Amino acid sequence: MAGKVKVLIVDDSASMRQTLADIVAEDAELEVIGTASDPFVAARRLQEQIPDVIILDVEMPRMDGITFLRKLMAQHPIPVVMCSSLTEKGSETLMQALDAGAVDVILKPRVDTRQHLLEARVAICDTVKGAARARLARLPGAGIRRIDSGKKLSADVMMPPPSPTAMARTTDKVVCIGASTGGTESLRVVLEELPQDAPGIVVVQHMPEKFTEAFARRLNSLCTVEVKEAEDGDAVLRGRVLIAPGNRHLMLQRSGARYRVAVKDGPLVSRHRPSVDVLFRSAANAAGANAVGIIMTGMGDDGARGLLEMRQAGARTLAQDEASCVVFGMPKEAIGRGAAERVVPLVHISGEIRRAGAP
Repeated sequence: MAGKVKVLIVDDSASMRQTLADIVAEDAELEVIGTASDPFVAARRLQEQIPDVIILDVEMPRMDGITFLRKLMAQHPIPVVMCSSLTEKGSETLMQALDAGAVDVILKPRVDTRQHLLEARVAICDTVKGAARARLARLPGAGIRRIDSGKKLSADVMMPPPSPTAMARTTDKVVCIGASTGGTESLRVVLEELPQDAPGIVVVQHMPEKFTEAFARRLNSLCTVEVKEAEDGDAVLRGRVLIAPGNRHLMLQRSGARYRVAVKDGPLVSRHRPSVDVLFRSAANAAGANAVGIIMTGMGDDGARGLLEMRQAGARTLAQDEASCVVFGMPKEAIGRGAAERVVPLVHISGEIRRAGAP
């Protein structure tokens, strides 16, 4: 995208509008073209200038953000990033926002400590840039990063690299999936097509804490397989999908012939928590040739290195193709590193999982 990304901020709180504007304005690649206290003011702004991305509050007095989002997507689709506080009600509402066409979600920045503000600043700016690159026509129906402003860490901070000796094959496969921007609806497309006896699946989708629980419940209501937010020690079983909790790393572990997951605190890896690289490396270590790694739509390169480690450990590895990605960032990086054994469209991923898990 040529030039700066033009951003319109819509929030009923004057202090939050100012905080968000300050955060966005500090990034050399972004430009705040205006702010609005509610959707009616925003609509007037849109008559004057069309932004590349809108940051939209969920709860506003004269018209709520979901209603405005639906009207906007019906009349003039623009990439929208929904902004909400960390509440259970807010997380459920944001699931509706993703259904209505929002590209991604962010938490309202906390300004109580310098560290929280720094993390929020980079996370928000990165999310806005990802939204600006999103191809709305590829949204299956309708995401989020927690990013550190410091050194970009690798999965080395969580565990050692995998052994060069791939693990011996067993009868059970375990599938590991990583996704970011556009992934919430893309995952729904994949998981809805899976039968009750599908192989066990472990997922890292970049989203904030609390939102992943609501996301898992939503998928569980739509899918034949069981979908739940992962808890430390959960078994990876046929017909079960475990979603990494927001703000926690998820790792695959093996005990005998069984797999379990570990939910861990730790630094941000590849600028994310949870990190796809952490999940994929743990799969290379714990499952080797018994694993299938799939990297899907998303901004950045999280998961590219880990997918290569999985392939080198004997796992089957797939990347979503460019034509079906909302943002062709993470898969592109993985393909460029030679990490993907095959590149497949979104609609074929569930079939690949079924075939991989067949007895």
